[in-house]
Amino acid sequence: MAKTPEREEMPRAYEPGGVERKWYKFWMDRGYFTPRIDPDKKPFVIIMPPPNVTGGLHVGHALTAAIEDIMTRWHRMKGEPTLWLPGFDHAGIATQVVVERQLAAEGLDRYKLGREKFQARAWDWAQECHRTIVEQHQRLGISCDWTRERFTLDEGPSRAVRTAFVRLYEKGLIYRGERIINRCPRCATALSDLEVDHQDINGHLWYVRYPLVEDKAKSITVATTRPETILGDTAVAVNPEDKRYKGLVGKRVLLPAVDREIPIVADAAVDPAFGTGAVKITPAHDPVDFEVARRQDLPLINIFNLDATMNENAGPYEGLDRIACREAILADLEKWGQLVRTEPYSHAVGHCHRCGTIVEPVASRQWFVKMEPLAAPAVRAVQDGRIDILPQRFTKVYLNWMENIRDWCISRQLWWGHRIPVWYCADCDALTVAEETPPACSGCGSKKIEQDPDVLDTWFSSGLWPHSTLGWPEDTPDLRYFYPTSVMETAYDILFFWVARMIMMGLEDAGDIPFRTVYLHGLVRDEKGEKMSKTRGNVVDPLDLMEEYGTDALRFALSTGTSPGNDTKITPSKLEAGRNFANKLWNATRFVVRSLETGGQYEEIGVQNLPVENRWILSRLNRTVGGVTKLLEDFQFGEAQRQVHDFLWGEYCDWYIELAKIRLQANDASPLPVLAHVLEVSLRLLHPFMPFLTEELWQNLKRYLTRIDTESIMVAAYPAADETSYDPAAEAEIEDVIEIIRSIRNVRAQYRVESGRWVEAKIHTDSSRLEAMARHRGAVGSLARANPVSFLPGEPGKEGGDNAVLPLARATVVVPLASLFDREAERQRLRKELEGVQGEAARLEARLRDDAFLTKAPGAVVEKERQKLYTLNEKLDKLKQQSARL
Repeated sequence: MAKTPEREEMPRAYEPGGVERKWYKFWMDRGYFTPRIDPDKKPFVIIMPPPNVTGGLHVGHALTAAIEDIMTRWHRMKGEPTLWLPGFDHAGIATQVVVERQLAAEGLDRYKLGREKFQARAWDWAQECHRTIVEQHQRLGISCDWTRERFTLDEGPSRAVRTAFVRLYEKGLIYRGERIINRCPRCATALSDLEVDHQDINGHLWYVRYPLVEDKAKSITVATTRPETILGDTAVAVNPEDKRYKGLVGKRVLLPAVDREIPIVADAAVDPAFGTGAVKITPAHDPVDFEVARRQDLPLINIFNLDATMNENAGPYEGLDRIACREAILADLEKWGQLVRTEPYSHAVGHCHRCGTIVEPVASRQWFVKMEPLAAPAVRAVQDGRIDILPQRFTKVYLNWMENIRDWCISRQLWWGHRIPVWYCADCDALTVAEETPPACSGCGSKKIEQDPDVLDTWFSSGLWPHSTLGWPEDTPDLRYFYPTSVMETAYDILFFWVARMIMMGLEDAGDIPFRTVYLHGLVRDEKGEKMSKTRGNVVDPLDLMEEYGTDALRFALSTGTSPGNDTKITPSKLEAGRNFANKLWNATRFVVRSLETGGQYEEIGVQNLPVENRWILSRLNRTVGGVTKLLEDFQFGEAQRQVHDFLWGEYCDWYIELAKIRLQANDASPLPVLAHVLEVSLRLLHPFMPFLTEELWQNLKRYLTRIDTESIMVAAYPAADETSYDPAAEAEIEDVIEIIRSIRNVRAQYRVESGRWVEAKIHTDSSRLEAMARHRGAVGSLARANPVSFLPGEPGKEGGDNAVLPLARATVVVPLASLFDREAERQRLRKELEGVQGEAARLEARLRDDAFLTKAPGAVVEKERQKLYTLNEKLDKLKQQSARL
């Protein structure tokens, strides 16, 4: 059994590095991250979105980790069996691209290496990335169950993939067919529609004349954005309602460059307003044309090799790259007099989601999943409320996509991934589809069978993640207890890539929804609001930030201001705020511990006969606990963290500790139990957000609290609000005291009163409250540096220019100016400052009247100078008012 690390006197400053390593090892050694199945309790379960083994984590992963750890630690502290299952994704295309780049740097490619050796290289890379990611996750303090870690290519998930494929095939939901698919020439594989990013480009529309076969003096002109695909045309189409071309339908034209005869057909898919109203039909390279060809019984002619060079069907252009072919055919068309005109034209072009290469639509035989039968139950699961999507605005987006879903191309021409479990026979046409490698053809018994060389889309295995990681297709104890899971937390940009597919596959395979709540977080952007990317050079390594600021400060910065579905910025100011908060808490705890060292141990405290400031802080503590709990239940983690921060910094540290010091300095120990109790509860409240700091502080504090017998804060109970401690009267009274002290401090700052100078303060309030407020004379005097302090009934008289009069909500504070400063010295100071500001304002006014400056300077510079002048004039007004009062 792991021992709690020995306690030593708290150092003056917080050093995160040593603290973080110490406590993570302790948590791991104690097995706190591994839940035990308890049939009497409902578990809380998150399956980690598996990071790709393509490199280390970025700050987006760190945000995911922080949010999921907040939920996990909170539910664990609530006493629920809590499973956060970690894992990793083999990331087919992405990983293969990385490994191929590594090979290219060595003068190799995958074909020279061969499939088996290439896979070995990919495994080596995956294991290296795995070690890096585990280290980063553990540095982030995440409390996932490492004993249940999974990888998408592990035997268990791999068997689940094969089982799901075979069952879908046997139900007729997986089929092999010829369709237009997206092909990336760089990645050399098919892509699903979701893996294509459409980007607007400024291109051209070329008008090309196709001569009629029967009379070459006559022609029909078509408009195209891709003249290189003319070589694959099998028809020209017009709209049947277009009167301009009524007499041409059925005639034949001569295809430029290759002199192939093709028909003119009528089809309703043609938009008469596009170009000339006549369009070329290239069914092997356009999805709309593919459907036209099916209706019109047209042949398909593929003109591209796999690398997007021109094949034998391109005639004289064979072997050219597609872009070089475009330039060559345009030059020839112009030479032949068949290029009528060229117009600028902006249109969307598909690019590979992974490598950015322009994709090529190609008719190809691939494996597809029929999506409509799978989508319908997934739509109902959201519509009937079994699955909640947060924020709710994404529900409409999800339903719209699901209701218009297209079949999913799942085969990829890659070597890294789950091999498609289909075997082809050399002696017959039968396909053998099996979970395990078959000994012979299922049709004829021939031994001459060969497995399909393609692998499955990465998202196919990812779609099984919630149930495959828990043991499906086996009926395991984990699957029975932990499925369906509780929350799927991920980024909104993979709602369709992943979340929708998990819902469909979970319902299909496991017969139940995979999770009850989908929490979609936003993207992490830089301080300018730009998306982080390597090309922009603004990617931040979370390890660097943890080294500089500490892990808890990074987690604090990432969680600050977060809300479901909204992007967040990571900025130096947020990171500094997190570090400052950690230091503030460290210093506060150090003060409390040192105060407790002379007073022994403390039992539970009651609320009877407590000083009002004690009743105030206990009331505020319990209201904060109640508010934070409600926010956590509503998945408002950023706001929950803000409320804990504001209570600890703004009420406990800045006010209660300062009020307690006054009693302690008078040898009154009554604040000690309250100081300790409020801090201990607050640390438990904060623990899910800042786990390392809170564990270290809690361990230092707990030896003075006899009621605590728990070894670690992470398995201590999460605070529950005690409504009997709510004390509105105490809250109102202390709020008034704080307002009075603040008002006097503000006057001191306004008049730049030196810190050592005492000022006089007269506080006027209602006679019914006078006695209660007067009890705080010592606090007002000490914290506002005021003496004498008088509490007087009723409203003040007509206090004139010799006083600063400060009206408050339930009191009026009067501070004689004579107590703030030496009047003559203040006049001299104001006169000197006025002269300086007036001189600077005059200089700016002259500059802004200078035509040369106004015409030559950039507009932003001129506007900046105007803003400076506006600010100076405001300052002048205030200085003149202060001078007038003197």
